[in-house]
Amino acid sequence: MAYTDDWESLMNGVFGPGGKLKFSQSTPQAAQPKPEKPEKTQDSPLPDWNAALLARQKKLDEMLKQQNAALKGQDAATKSALEDSRKMLRDLEEDGLLAKGTADAKPEHLGSFEGLADEVKKTVLGQDAFVKSVARAMRRPFVLGTEPPAARNVVLLCGGAGTGRHFALTETARCMAARGLLQSDQIASLDLALYPNSGAEKLFLQDLYAALYAPGEIVVFEHYESCYPGFLKTISDLAVKGSAPLSSRYLVNKEGILVDAGTALAPGAVSRIDPRGKYLIFFSNKGREAMADHFGAAFVSALGDVCTTTPFAREDLAALAAQQLNALARKVQTRLGLTLSAGADVRDHVAAWCTPEEGAAGLAACCDKIFRALSEYCLQTDKKLTGTVTLTARPDGIDFQLGNAAPARLFDLLPAAYTGAVDEIKRELDELVGLAPVKEYVFGLADNIQVQQRRAAAGFKTASLSMHMIFTGNPGTGKTTIARLVARYLKAIGALKGGQLIEVSRGDLVGRYTGHTAPLTNSVIESALGGVLFIDEAYSLYRGEQDSFGLEAIDTLVKGMEDHRDELVVILAGYTKEMETFLTANSGLASRFPNKIEFPDYTADELLDITTVLAKGKGYRLAESCTFPLLGYYKRRQALDSRTAGNGRLARNTLEKAIFNQSRRLVAEPAAELDLILPGDLEFEE
Repeated sequence: MAYTDDWESLMNGVFGPGGKLKFSQSTPQAAQPKPEKPEKTQDSPLPDWNAALLARQKKLDEMLKQQNAALKGQDAATKSALEDSRKMLRDLEEDGLLAKGTADAKPEHLGSFEGLADEVKKTVLGQDAFVKSVARAMRRPFVLGTEPPAARNVVLLCGGAGTGRHFALTETARCMAARGLLQSDQIASLDLALYPNSGAEKLFLQDLYAALYAPGEIVVFEHYESCYPGFLKTISDLAVKGSAPLSSRYLVNKEGILVDAGTALAPGAVSRIDPRGKYLIFFSNKGREAMADHFGAAFVSALGDVCTTTPFAREDLAALAAQQLNALARKVQTRLGLTLSAGADVRDHVAAWCTPEEGAAGLAACCDKIFRALSEYCLQTDKKLTGTVTLTARPDGIDFQLGNAAPARLFDLLPAAYTGAVDEIKRELDELVGLAPVKEYVFGLADNIQVQQRRAAAGFKTASLSMHMIFTGNPGTGKTTIARLVARYLKAIGALKGGQLIEVSRGDLVGRYTGHTAPLTNSVIESALGGVLFIDEAYSLYRGEQDSFGLEAIDTLVKGMEDHRDELVVILAGYTKEMETFLTANSGLASRFPNKIEFPDYTADELLDITTVLAKGKGYRLAESCTFPLLGYYKRRQALDSRTAGNGRLARNTLEKAIFNQSRRLVAEPAAELDLILPGDLEFEE
């Protein structure tokens, strides 16, 4: 007898419909005459109900025996499957992928994860190993049997930008929700860079509480490197201890927002928060060791899984580019009413946009550029365009052709991009007197970026070079001027997004009391992101081993440079000898400044040229007869004190005195030329 769980059918087989007993009869029931109603007499015989019931009971017993035998066979198969699962888990234990004792855990929902990774791989391309590790991380709490309010799992997703970390998590959550493994595929995200100092405590707690109580079972934390350390302690407690105490009492208002209670006696006051049984997932481009510096060893030990992406292979980039182009074709069809046609040449052209800096986001940027260009083409006429747009790749761009029209350059349809006035900045640099080695280095930065872009387009690996610099030399040799031009130039060539120059000194970085320096330095770093942080007289940060505040500022600066290496350039300036001593203050300081540029003192001839340029800028000109006395004066000053005499300030001060003396002369000589400076106007300090 086959196993059935239909109890009603089983009972109807023994009893009649409606629960009435069926009796064995020698003839079919339809052939039996309807019995007459017996008279209610004392001697009327009763039907043999007991015999009938006994017969049916025997039949029921036989059926139940058969059912039990079938169940025992199924139990044996189930036990065999469970043993296979435990064996698999023991193998994972031996490989160090699961904690000891996991093999004996109750294997609930194991079958629900079957094929999950393969399903996610259909949309997340080029990261098979990473997708598999994410699926294992999401499966782990089902195996271990974690219970709320503790976190289901604490996971680190690391790897380079644009390698598919976010997309893989999103797709995994979607597939899990479709399988009933998650109640929702929604993901709450917390950008920890928004809470850089202690003053953001209330905002941080409100946002953290909202994320933990948001729909969905996944909370994502990003940019932990830029978060105030005290807030990281709260997050660490959630992961390690299962709850975190609050520094003060809070209430939850009717909008569900955590607000200050004002008093500990307020009814319903909240003094602790917990993870509420959610996945706590951290994104970073660094590994486990880097997290230990911020969260501590206990937190790192609490990490259930560390999943790392790998750089895309060229064939993976081609597949990703094809995926992006398919999405672009659907968008063009829906929004513009055109059919998009593109071959392998266009696919490879788009794939070349995936640079190490942008990752796969470069593919989307390229497709967006194509869509904007096609949109501009459609906007040139008020007629509805139809037909097929064919794209063809060229080494320097893409051609498009609508129907039988002549091919044209697609990106020429877009407004001219702002280049940051590269040529203008080059001209300004060229016009500066002297500084030949400095100019050579600055112009070399653009050459390197251009070559790396060409390597990426050709499928070669690229090298991201450190652009942090040290400017050494005497005062007045143009260090600050060059720093401003470098900031503008790096923005113009695409190396920096902002291009601002933040000029600071010791007083802007070093606090006045314990605990003040690190937040102050971090605040300065945040203001300089996307540009250049210029620290003049940087050696003043280090006043010996007893200067704990200065050392803290240096340590914070080094850490900030590492955390924001792709969005910040730091330039240190100062005297040559003093800077050499300064670089010994931190073991990692010198290695982070590979570019050391010595600003030489100006020669007497260069000081003369500077004086001439400054005069022209102010609307004056030097008489030729001024040349010899100025050269002689500059040489004499340099012989006496090269540290102060070989700089531009000497030329500026000399010119300003000459302009003052010329003004007094012109009062007495009304007919004299107003813009001419004569030797008699010069005044020298010997």
